[in-house]
Amino acid sequence: MSDLSAPITALKGVGEALSLKLGRLGIERVSDLLFHLPLRYQDRTRLTPIGLLRAGQEAVIEGEVTACDVVKGRRRSLLVRLRDASGILSLRFFHFSPAQQQQLRPGATVRAFGEARAGATGLEIYHPEYRLSGGSETPVDEYFTPIYPTTEGLNQPRLRALAQQALGLLDNAPEALPDVIPETLLQRFQLPGLHASLHLLHQPPPDVNIEQLTSGQHPATRRLALEELLAHQLSLREVRLRIQADGAPTLPSGRSLQARFLAQLPFALTGAQRRVLEEISHDLSRPAPMLRLIQGDVGSGKTVVAAMAALSALAGNCQAAIMAPTEILAEQHYRSFKAWFEPLGIEVAWLAGKLKGKARLDAKAAIADGRARMVVGTHALFQGDVHFECLGLAIIDEQHRFGVHQRLALREKGEAGGLTPHQLIMTATPIPRTLAMSAYADLDVSVIDELPPGRTPVKTVVVPDERRPEVVERIRLACSEGRQAYWVCTLIDESDVLQCQAAEVTRDELTEALPELAVGLVHGRMKSSEKAEVMTAFKAGELDLLVATTVIEVGVDVPNASLMIIENPERLGLSQLHQLRGRVGRGSTESFCVLLYHPPLSKSSRQRLAVMRETTDGFRIAEKDLEIRGPGEVLGTRQTGLAQMKIADLERDADLLERVSTMAQTLQGNPEITAVLVRRWLGEAAGRYGQV
Repeated sequence: MSDLSAPITALKGVGEALSLKLGRLGIERVSDLLFHLPLRYQDRTRLTPIGLLRAGQEAVIEGEVTACDVVKGRRRSLLVRLRDASGILSLRFFHFSPAQQQQLRPGATVRAFGEARAGATGLEIYHPEYRLSGGSETPVDEYFTPIYPTTEGLNQPRLRALAQQALGLLDNAPEALPDVIPETLLQRFQLPGLHASLHLLHQPPPDVNIEQLTSGQHPATRRLALEELLAHQLSLREVRLRIQADGAPTLPSGRSLQARFLAQLPFALTGAQRRVLEEISHDLSRPAPMLRLIQGDVGSGKTVVAAMAALSALAGNCQAAIMAPTEILAEQHYRSFKAWFEPLGIEVAWLAGKLKGKARLDAKAAIADGRARMVVGTHALFQGDVHFECLGLAIIDEQHRFGVHQRLALREKGEAGGLTPHQLIMTATPIPRTLAMSAYADLDVSVIDELPPGRTPVKTVVVPDERRPEVVERIRLACSEGRQAYWVCTLIDESDVLQCQAAEVTRDELTEALPELAVGLVHGRMKSSEKAEVMTAFKAGELDLLVATTVIEVGVDVPNASLMIIENPERLGLSQLHQLRGRVGRGSTESFCVLLYHPPLSKSSRQRLAVMRETTDGFRIAEKDLEIRGPGEVLGTRQTGLAQMKIADLERDADLLERVSTMAQTLQGNPEITAVLVRRWLGEAAGRYGQV
């Protein structure tokens, strides 16, 4: 006998080979079998008269064999005619043995299960499961038959037998899988107990609502989904508590430094920016680390808010660092911060993977001895050989491009003085509220929901690629009026090389079609310095048209650019399209985004392009994106743990998240319950959270 926490090899009949197959399904302990839920169910709880069968229906039938013949056709098959009081049907086997022919001879009573299809002899069942039967006194199944997710070499009967063994162990030792959610909460939310839910999902009785079960709406499924979401929330809250248990530097407001900074800006802050800055100032003045996410639509002015927060850190004799996911965005930030901060007498350092030799050593030295007060870079910032004198604030841009662990690793950089840096996380990919509640349960969320004055909404048009010549003319016209344009090439193939080749071909074609215009090119395989040179020329107005791959998705700011063409937009997700569109409409001129698609479009592509045409509201776009693509895609696969939920589905179970938040608050102070739930649902990942 084995207990539920034992390795799967403790079960009867599970040796090395089978345990490897089960491991591919994430089943490593006996208890994992209980949480490996069926995808669907078959109804074998009653006999269906042959006369009532319809094509496409799965059913258990029983009848007497009237004929059994080997039939020659395109493929040899064994055809067995079966009759009951209501009608006749054929069982057809393409793989059969002489023993089967002997077994299925006329006069035998056979019970079979399978899907009826229209065939050459009327209704037929191909390769049914069958057994010789003693007639209608043979009992039918007591429960619906589960069909589990499986892997090569592992059949359903074997999986069912193992699940039954695990259920038997649960019945013998219920205390081995404690139901830790307090009874008061279960009653308040009208949820069944854990053991009852598991039994029902593995062995649903015939009176259960099967549609509810398969759609994930049954209370038993919801009970498990709720517990899983709760475990994720609690693990993130644990991370937050652990970080906030460390002290952080209390930072002054830096009002005089901020006032000097604002005086050099050509615009005033919006009400939303001022509100978010108040929230940040309040956090920075406390001795616990700030953990705040700023969501703001494309162009809402998040970088200025980040700069103001950085000045608070600098006023408190600390350093501030901003980390961006791509070199092109990090370079853009570096140029902005340099232009803003050097007039204030603040040294800004730059660090990225491509910085080599003496330049890299100099940058690292300036960061380590504190000469560089403001540091800008890519994920090179948290490599082991980078040391800060006193990091007070870590700003992370486009959080969804980094994993949870990468973001937490930056905090170790500030721990030299025994204090943890404050963290400010920014994203221009608006995150639907449901996702923010689960993916970012460790963060306070601020929203900049107002665009700076003078911004004009971008008009979006959707055009098939046979009208490409008209689009080229549109570029000619816009540029002749002194405007600039982007042409973005997208490719299904992820290969950098092919993307760059496509962009080069497009640049050549457009240079030929528009000889009077200066055309530039930016793609991922160019050296950093080359990209920067082209971007600077485009920003300075020396180039009329910039052909680019999606490397320009985030952060590029050229107010004079008023036209963007996105080729094959059907290949991109909504948030990426929205990000790209945000590169235009940054000045006061009316701006346009042309989505040049290649017909025919799939249903989801049509939906996406329609959403882009209808709205420029990033939050509405994010909600639609979640609906169309699902949470794993929206957050990016690196968002550890979320895309791999076993049972919960953030879209389907969105309405549970309010309850989950309430429960997480209630249970947060109870380490025993938290430990059990986090270990049960996150397993090894729970340990990783503990280490960061």
